[in-house]
Amino acid sequence: MNKVYSILAALAIATAANAQIGQPYIHDPSTIAECDGKWYTFGTGGGGLISDDGWTWHSGAERPGGGAAPDVLKIGDRYLCIYGATGGGLFGGHNGRILTMWNKTLDPKSPDFKWTTPVEVASSDGMEDCDAIDPCLLLDPTTGRLWATYGTYFGNIRLIELDPKTGERVKGNIEKDVAIDCEASALMYKDGWYYLLGTHGTCCDGVNSTYNIVVGRSRSVEGPYVDNVGRDMFRGGGRMVIAARDRKTGAGHFGRYIFDDGVELMSFHWEADFELSGRSTLAVYPLLWKNGWPYAGEQLKAGTYAILSERRGYSLEIAVDFVRMQQERQGWFNRNQAQQPVKPIANQTLDEVIGTWPDATEAVAVRCSDYMFRPWQKWQLTPTTKGTICGPLYAIRIAGTNRALTATSNVELTTKDYAELDEQLWRVEQLTDGTFRIMPYAIPGKGKNQKYCLYSAGDSTPTLAEYDFSSDNSKWNFRMENQ
Repeated sequence: MNKVYSILAALAIATAANAQIGQPYIHDPSTIAECDGKWYTFGTGGGGLISDDGWTWHSGAERPGGGAAPDVLKIGDRYLCIYGATGGGLFGGHNGRILTMWNKTLDPKSPDFKWTTPVEVASSDGMEDCDAIDPCLLLDPTTGRLWATYGTYFGNIRLIELDPKTGERVKGNIEKDVAIDCEASALMYKDGWYYLLGTHGTCCDGVNSTYNIVVGRSRSVEGPYVDNVGRDMFRGGGRMVIAARDRKTGAGHFGRYIFDDGVELMSFHWEADFELSGRSTLAVYPLLWKNGWPYAGEQLKAGTYAILSERRGYSLEIAVDFVRMQQERQGWFNRNQAQQPVKPIANQTLDEVIGTWPDATEAVAVRCSDYMFRPWQKWQLTPTTKGTICGPLYAIRIAGTNRALTATSNVELTTKDYAELDEQLWRVEQLTDGTFRIMPYAIPGKGKNQKYCLYSAGDSTPTLAEYDFSSDNSKWNFRMENQ
């Protein structure tokens, strides 16, 4: 019965691991912004989405001015919004205006909610080699200077400098062309490099849209931005960050959000989600880094996995007796074995060992050991309908059973019968280096958990301890296994 339950539950919500849920319908979303415990993004046409937990989204965000492709950035205790008033071929023209405005809060129900009068910071006349639309913002963490890029396929991507106190154009600033052959640009900074991301391909054609996100980098915010094989983005270069995947196509309008040390997210839209009538939807994926280049990570799908420590590579398992397998053995010294037929050996099954385990109602500890694809080492991950900005919450059970990984009140680990308790739900978040951290959603008696993760205190000793990105003890890997 438990095995059937696990399989059906996984099938019923398998798609939850790949997309935000609720009503995530938006086009050209701004970078995700947090305000008073809620999450916001704004889109083309005005308005936007709100989420109480970062996973389930609904309409309700408010942004006046209409237009297209806004971006939002928190500076100090205020939020700066930048957007394109026209352009992009809207109503048949490429004459556009880029405007900025401020608000103390993003919550439309707050008494402090009021957008300031928009201020124009750039424009295009429809004849020049630029289309003033699709702006983005970067507050340089090294200098405190504020930059914006804008532009579409109709001409060049341009860079301008704004005043971070007023949101207005810096007096005397002259725009600079930095890229071509893309739109919906974005800027970010990491480890001495400035990155320019652009959306390449065709827009606004539903399931036939070819939008994808590319990147170049520079030691100067003013460029030149060059890709991994030395191509200047002003000559059409760009390294792929993400294209179509998981029955979703048209990745565009990149935004970066740093959630925690080693935990970064990228927001964007899918032009068409095949599972949601081909609608344009919000996407939030892990943002990973390899050799100084960003790329999109993954959220784990429902399935059976080995959970391996980065510390040594040992496997997480329940602490039960090792059950030996029977084998008709032939010594290595048998010189005639090459002439004898090969007989494949079947994997050890759950039914062959579960009778030696404690009763299903008893708690069983966990440990780490060499992985041998045995039943006590195989974990079924099932995404639930609950989640955070980093992804869905998972139930983690021994495959074929209802025995679930559980956090205890003394900040330790055990396994016991799954009852949908908060301490049996787990945040599984891919880190910037490609490994994962595994955090209980809650700890009994302590409430929601933001501190403790699954931790390899010794090669064979898993526990819960404070997350430390600099330590391999905090990191784990998942390898999908056959049941």
